[in-house]
Amino acid sequence: MEGLHAHHDQGTMPSAVTDPHADHTVDHGSGSGGHEGMMHMTFYFGYKHVQLLFAGLVINTPGEMVGACVGVFLLAAFYEGLKIGREVLLRRNQVNVRYNSMPVPGADGTVLMETHKTVGQRMLSLAHMFQTILHVIQVVVSYFLMLVFMTYNGYLCIAVAAGAGVGYFLFSWKKAVVVDITEHCH
Repeated sequence: MEGLHAHHDQGTMPSAVTDPHADHTVDHGSGSGGHEGMMHMTFYFGYKHVQLLFAGLVINTPGEMVGACVGVFLLAAFYEGLKIGREVLLRRNQVNVRYNSMPVPGADGTVLMETHKTVGQRMLSLAHMFQTILHVIQVVVSYFLMLVFMTYNGYLCIAVAAGAGVGYFLFSWKKAVVVDITEHCH
């Protein structure tokens, strides 16, 4: 224990001193509660030393946490809007519409004809290139949201979930859903 208290006589004490006989670091008043630089593996609610996506983006005050939550909320809502927007653009730029009919056995032994609509795009078109760029943006934003959630910070996780919910509510109400009434496995 000599090495642990050796700096008391000098009037200053480092924020953390390592005991050569122990497998841990002892915190001496840095104000972080021993969590600085530590990656949480369980959910927690805190606002000090929360690293968000990039090394220089560290949250240390309640105001910074509120700002980060607002930004994450808007990013999650944007992600939902981007998904719906891509579907709308895809429907607008559909070409090669084909209708295929196929016989399907009915419940009473009769044969029903079921028609399927097949649509597609041309690979070398401006619309497909734009969809590709939007897809890349969507993938990057989705991974950012996943990494934010993986901070395990309760405030940021709530912001991701709330933003996704509000985004879905705002953007997907016009989304057309096709339901096949002959399908029994919903």
